[in-house]
Amino acid sequence: MKHSLRFFSSLRKKKHTDSNDPKRRLMIFRITIFVCGAFLILRLFDLQVISSADYRAAADGEHKFFQRLIPTRGEIFLHDRKSDDAVADALGRAQGDERLFPALTNREYATVYAIPKTIKEPEKVAEQIAPLLGVEKDEILPRLMKQGDPYEVLKKKISDETVEAIKALGIQGIGFTSSPYRYFPEKGLGGHIFGYVGYHGDKERGLYGLEGYFDDILKGKEGSLRLETDAHGALIPIGERRVVDAVHGSSLVLTVDRTIQLVTCDRLNAWVGKHGADGGTVIIMDPHTGAILSMCSVPDYNPQEYAKSSLDRFDIPAIFTAYEPGSIFKPITMSIGLDLGLVDTSTTYVDKGKLIINGFTIQNSDRKVHGRQTMMEVLNESLNTGAIFVAKKIGIERFRSYVKAFGFGSLTGIELDTESAGNINALNESREIYLATSSFGQGITVTPLQMVTAFGALANGGTLMQPYIVDEIIRPDGSRKKTQPKVVRKVIKERSATLLGGMLVNVVRKGHGKHAGVGGYFVAGKTGTAQVPKKDGRGYDPHITIGSFAGFAPVDDPRFVMLVKIDRPRDVQWAESSAAPLFGELAQFLVQYLEIPPDEKIEDK
Repeated sequence: MKHSLRFFSSLRKKKHTDSNDPKRRLMIFRITIFVCGAFLILRLFDLQVISSADYRAAADGEHKFFQRLIPTRGEIFLHDRKSDDAVADALGRAQGDERLFPALTNREYATVYAIPKTIKEPEKVAEQIAPLLGVEKDEILPRLMKQGDPYEVLKKKISDETVEAIKALGIQGIGFTSSPYRYFPEKGLGGHIFGYVGYHGDKERGLYGLEGYFDDILKGKEGSLRLETDAHGALIPIGERRVVDAVHGSSLVLTVDRTIQLVTCDRLNAWVGKHGADGGTVIIMDPHTGAILSMCSVPDYNPQEYAKSSLDRFDIPAIFTAYEPGSIFKPITMSIGLDLGLVDTSTTYVDKGKLIINGFTIQNSDRKVHGRQTMMEVLNESLNTGAIFVAKKIGIERFRSYVKAFGFGSLTGIELDTESAGNINALNESREIYLATSSFGQGITVTPLQMVTAFGALANGGTLMQPYIVDEIIRPDGSRKKTQPKVVRKVIKERSATLLGGMLVNVVRKGHGKHAGVGGYFVAGKTGTAQVPKKDGRGYDPHITIGSFAGFAPVDDPRFVMLVKIDRPRDVQWAESSAAPLFGELAQFLVQYLEIPPDEKIEDK
């Protein structure tokens, strides 16, 4: 025990002696200086090298002003060929001898905002301006009471009258700013083909229609402005100044004619309402070029108020909604038979009213037995058994090849968002029933645009043209890019198309297409009353139909090809009473508007 005490006592003495050692104290001082110096060096390295960009940005934020320069979105014009000078001066824009109408442009709208920290009586202010904004007091009061918020939007896109009414109140802390929004100068042009400008995530962009398809060129490119300021935020005249100019968006000139579009949409709306139909579509095209003169569908929506419409309204029915076309497909089947030399206008067969194929019974729509019939009469009377007769001669392989050549089952390539390809997969099946039903337009689906484009090939001597809706792109610098018509392919021989055109004229003059005729003109066309599949996919609902009429005029030199489609009319069953009469009304208008001379050789009875 004594030895242990002596040992610890000696350690305490040694430690005390070391702490008073001058050499040891000097060493500790040197180490301290070294560590502090190393820390300073590392800190300077971090400031000057590793984190220099962050600190430089922070300094710039204190002494530099930055602003995004927003480009002006391009406009969309329609051809305005027939407007008088007064209308053209007020609404159109002269381009040489051509007038253009701004169907979709930009307009400044005001936004009212609040600066809550400067508003002394939020409740009173809310009571004053809520009625002017058309909102409830409780909707804006919480925003007015956010004392820590320097800027609170109360409502966007308010009218000039509302701005003046609020200004007259003289409320401190209420201000206004303006922003450009898309504006439609004229109602009645339809909204589907245009689409709208909305938000995809947190970014504003064009959606659907032309706005969606051409968003990249319509929106242009943002620019920026960067200026150097002093410590008080004032601009330094000789300081740094960097400007990247915004590139404004390009504008589009459509092939659509303003007057034809207005009349088409107006008549279609009236006709759908008259028949209590679910909706309808009309497409009018130049068969020689593929240029769309009009494209309208109902029900429609207002792109300026797109938020009020349901999502299913935005897709374009003319290019998106595929349906079983029914008997307007029979001319396609007949044209194939003519082109292969398997039938001609006088070829006959015996109609027994129905056929049993693969255990399925197929009847004519009128449930009648017609006996011996020519191919001309097959189209006149719209006989299902006659279409099957021709299809059997063609065979499934050749039939499928021609149907694809007409453009069915693939996209047309029109410059619009949300196009669909339809479905002709039934023609990949080997069972005879699929060939039979496809021959008269059931069991396969097509879009209205595909159908009118195929009829355009019949009107254009058998040559299929690619449909297009943009005539020109006008770039910000004023230069123009003109769309050139594009031949897709030769589908049938010119002689075949000519023979079929004569057969379709006979359908209008003597068959089910009488209501589509125009006095003094040879109009070619065909009705189609398509059955609609049941919701469970088993068979067709006998009480629901889609009526279509497709045709062109004048037959010798067609100036237009048109498809009319009426969805589920309530008061009539057959297309000759729904779609055909609307076709006739629009065709009558077109021959007058386009100043098409009547056929001298026609004899109206």
